[in-house]
Amino acid sequence: MTKSAYHHGDLRATLLHAAAEQIAAEGVDSVSLRALAQRAGVSHAAPAHHFGNRQGLLTALAIEGFELLDAALRAASGDFREVAVAYIRFARNHPGHFDVMFRHDLLRADDERLIAARNRSGHELRSGIAELGIPAADGSAAELAAWSLVHGFATLWREGALNDSPLGDDPERLARATVAAIDFTGAAGR
Repeated sequence: MTKSAYHHGDLRATLLHAAAEQIAAEGVDSVSLRALAQRAGVSHAAPAHHFGNRQGLLTALAIEGFELLDAALRAASGDFREVAVAYIRFARNHPGHFDVMFRHDLLRADDERLIAARNRSGHELRSGIAELGIPAADGSAAELAAWSLVHGFATLWREGALNDSPLGDDPERLARATVAAIDFTGAAGR
């Protein structure tokens, strides 16, 4: 984005969008408030005014990511497999957000907005597990297994580990097949 591209409007949203794009393209280590200001075509003080520092920026980006994830999972709710695929689709569609959301070392982990957004987004995945009829005593293990499955799959895809996979190149088809192959009800009590 050039200096002439930003004129007015929601500078905070513009900065978050620019940060997400930069992270997706160059990695989280490439982000600085100074570089972000230059990318957005605003003064060097503008990002600091909105976020305080880099950690504040990344925390705001993670909050936005958890809110987007929550919306995606809610739209797919009702079928655990579709919720799982929605999680993976989110990671593919929002890589800049996904790359910071679970990096506690980069975030203000005690930020109440972050905690609330994380809990809301996790609710849909937990609800999907409950819909499978897993006994409450086994629910936590099944929740962790489900999250590990979808998060691991999304991370492997994001990192390029599944490129040229003999399993295929359509991540959503592959994700559906992977989720369908897991029997959470039988594995939970072992």
